[in-house]
Amino acid sequence: VQLQASGGGSVQAGGSLRLSCAASGGTFRNYYMGWFRQAPGKEREFVATITRGGQGTYYADAVKGRFTISRDNAKRTAYLQMNSLQSDDTAVYYCLGGRLHWGQGTLVTVSS
Repeated sequence: VQLQASGGGSVQAGGSLRLSCAASGGTFRNYYMGWFRQAPGKEREFVATITRGGQGTYYADAVKGRFTISRDNAKRTAYLQMNSLQSDDTAVYYCLGGRLHWGQGTLVTVSS
C-alpha cells in the first residue's frame, strides 16, 4: 500500500487542522493506521493509532483530548483532526499503515 499524507500548514496556537492519509494499492481495511510526528531535533514519536474497523483508537498522552484519529475504509483514507494546537505540536507528521508502510511527511507549524 502507498500512502499520501496531506493537510499540514501553519496555524496559530489554539487553532485546528485536519490531516489526511490517502492509500492506494493494497487492501486499506486490512491495516491498522497510525500517525507519528517528528519535531526538529527530536526522534519520531507516536501520536495515535486506529484499528482496522475503526472501533479502537489509542493516543499519546500529549495529544489525548485534543486530537482525534478516524478512518473511512470506503474512501481508503485515515484522518487526524487536531484541535487546540500548541507550539509543541509543531512537527512533520507521518502516517503509517500496518508496521511497514510510511507516507511522506506533512509539516504542521503552530505559532504562539
